[in-house]
Amino acid sequence: IFLCRPQEISWFYQAGASRLFPDYWEDYLAPIPANEQDNLVQAFYKRLTGPDQIAQMHAAKAWSTWEGRTATLRPNPQVVDRFSDSHRALSIARIECHYFVNNAFLEPDQLLRDMPKIAHLPGVIVHGRYDVICPLDNAWALHQAWPNSELQIIRDAGHSAAETGITDALVRAADELAHRLLNLAPDEA
Repeated sequence: IFLCRPQEISWFYQAGASRLFPDYWEDYLAPIPANEQDNLVQAFYKRLTGPDQIAQMHAAKAWSTWEGRTATLRPNPQVVDRFSDSHRALSIARIECHYFVNNAFLEPDQLLRDMPKIAHLPGVIVHGRYDVICPLDNAWALHQAWPNSELQIIRDAGHSAAETGITDALVRAADELAHRLLNLAPDEA
């Protein structure tokens, strides 16, 4: 769960998660000159949307590799490779950065504030306890605002759906919700 509030964007892309992964952070910072590091999202956006294709790719790889390296509880080279693939890296970085420089096109706390509009709907929130990209307090706040939700905290997982615990919980939640919406008992399917 990512509520897209300025503090979440800042936590991962400006200061916070950097304290847990200073070695990976150094690589993330590499394409940005020191005098532009006070607003990293804006500095990356400038490069990702600028005319210099080499600078675009260098920024995209740094952005996406940072995310891939921190997405799992235990290092997973396949996840890192997937994020750092040149074409995927450019797409991920440009889309994410575009949203983040625009505060995800949301008003402050809009997602939580508007939860009453869908609070009657059932839902299962699956979140890794050690998610560094989107810390657990996002899922907790959403769950508190959504009375018809169930929060499943996966104890041995980070952010990635490629982690076994997350994958298992998502499949089980989808199956259970499908049965619930169809008014079937799990053994009737």
